[in-house]
Amino acid sequence: MAALLSSAIPLSRNGVSLQFSHTKRPQFHSPTRVFCSASRDGHETKEELSQWKQAKNVACGILAVWAVTTAASPVIAAGQRLPPLSTDPKRCEVAFVGNTIGQANGVYDKAIDLRFCDYTNEKSNLKGKSLAAALMSGAKFDGADMSEVVMSKAYAAGASFKGTDFTNAVLDRVNFEKANLQGALFVNSVLSGSTFNEANLDGAVFEDTIIGYIDLQKICRNTSINDEGRAALGCR
Repeated sequence: MAALLSSAIPLSRNGVSLQFSHTKRPQFHSPTRVFCSASRDGHETKEELSQWKQAKNVACGILAVWAVTTAASPVIAAGQRLPPLSTDPKRCEVAFVGNTIGQANGVYDKAIDLRFCDYTNEKSNLKGKSLAAALMSGAKFDGADMSEVVMSKAYAAGASFKGTDFTNAVLDRVNFEKANLQGALFVNSVLSGSTFNEANLDGAVFEDTIIGYIDLQKICRNTSINDEGRAALGCR
């Protein structure tokens, strides 16, 4: 059953009231509806009426922008299913272009679906690309140069990154659950908010890694990290 959250923002005593509702559904995108309503006492002058209309338009515009960006931001929560695999025959080549709209916020107009694509030993076309919010589960990036890549909010569960170079990469809020990261290079990489549940981190190199304290505690529970990696991370 869908849960409906709603609220109102009054701008003045007899002015504009903004109402919005956000419907939570077990989907990749959550549809957002925006409603703008207003109440007046019927005795405004033309100048007051004009100001009232301007305030309404500005406020509704701000809320509409919020709604669009929120709906486009791909947050994959537990229990939610991924969208069907893209039928675009060139979907794997999209990685060489990347996400040209959103970066750290993960906003996009079309999902970057790289699931089950093979980029083994790709040394030039992935470097520095923005793959924010990309779907990567089941894909192979073994030996690839992914230095300076932005992968914020990417879904890489079950993907293979054996020996992948993530030097200077932004890997915040990435789901690496059950991914194979043997020998991956995390040099000066941002890992804040990322999860590594049951991931294989044997031989992974952690050097000058940027990670939050809570995230550090979580990654240190991964028993596949060798002693050298644990020392570099500061695991106790």
